[in-house]
Amino acid sequence: MKELIDGLEGLVWPAGILGIAIILGLIGHFLLFKTAQRLSRGTETVLDDLLVKHCRGPSRLMLPLVTFYFVLPIIEVPPRVLAFLTQGLSLLLIVSVAWLLIRLTSVLEDFILNEYRVDVKDNLRARRIHTQIQILRRVVIVVIGVLALGAILMTFAKVRQLGTGILASAGVVGIIVGFAAQRSIATLIAGLQIAITQPIRLDDVVIVENEWGRIEEITLTYVVVRIWDMRRLIVPITLFLEQPFQNWTRVSAEILGTVFLYVDYTIPTEAIRDELHRILKESGLWDGRVAVLQVTDAKEHTLELRALMSAPDSSNAWELRCYVREKLVAFIQKNYPDSLPKLRTDVVRPWREATPTQA
Repeated sequence: MKELIDGLEGLVWPAGILGIAIILGLIGHFLLFKTAQRLSRGTETVLDDLLVKHCRGPSRLMLPLVTFYFVLPIIEVPPRVLAFLTQGLSLLLIVSVAWLLIRLTSVLEDFILNEYRVDVKDNLRARRIHTQIQILRRVVIVVIGVLALGAILMTFAKVRQLGTGILASAGVVGIIVGFAAQRSIATLIAGLQIAITQPIRLDDVVIVENEWGRIEEITLTYVVVRIWDMRRLIVPITLFLEQPFQNWTRVSAEILGTVFLYVDYTIPTEAIRDELHRILKESGLWDGRVAVLQVTDAKEHTLELRALMSAPDSSNAWELRCYVREKLVAFIQKNYPDSLPKLRTDVVRPWREATPTQA
């Protein structure tokens, strides 16, 4: 019992020194980031603001560990305690460095995305950059995590001793893992293909699985499509490489909308064409590129009129189609009610029987 008490008393002074070192590291972190925050406010660039924002957390862990690392060799502790502290310090340093690297990827992502805004009219290039950066960032995070895990395992002597045996059977294990995880690997490769070839980008308007929506999120394994009624469609990322789908904003957001009307043969098409142009000019949704009225079919009982109009994007095109359809129908009802669809029949009057001549 006395030996245990003496041993604990011998650890009080080293523990106090290590505690002071950690406190000094926290104070240094506080002063450093307070100074950096003040300096960043006086600059126009956003890079220093992003560094302060994202690196505050990991550096709060790293700076005390660094002071702990420099103080550890000068204190006198039993070898077992020293080995335990060294092992724990190594693990925490690896974690803090990995955390810092991941946060630096966030700094790079925010800095680049801040230069390419998607809340502007012509955002095709910005959406391309956003898609690439977000997918590549996820890949880098996975790589950092794997390397950090490997570094942590290598700090244990028993794991290093097992390394020879593991490497000897690596070929067989690799084949087994390859067969077992072939779909997962294919999905990850598909995610990289999406980032490079970009058949879809963030905020693209697509029709997939017979649903109209916008690309809201792209991960390495799946894509989230925000449907027009605010539902979310979760689609495996491989679908966009293996199956056909519609992308309405692949080259630009401009799109053509159509409205079909079925009217009687007596309709004056020139008057409808003039009314279409007037409606489009007053709508505020038309971009002024295309305005066409054509007779696209002559059916048995009606004419098929197609109004073709252009809009800056799919949302405006939908609103414009509904608006034009409503106004054209109202115009026909008011000015040409006899030209609404009707069913014609021929009434054949039967021969009247001859009446006898009156005497």
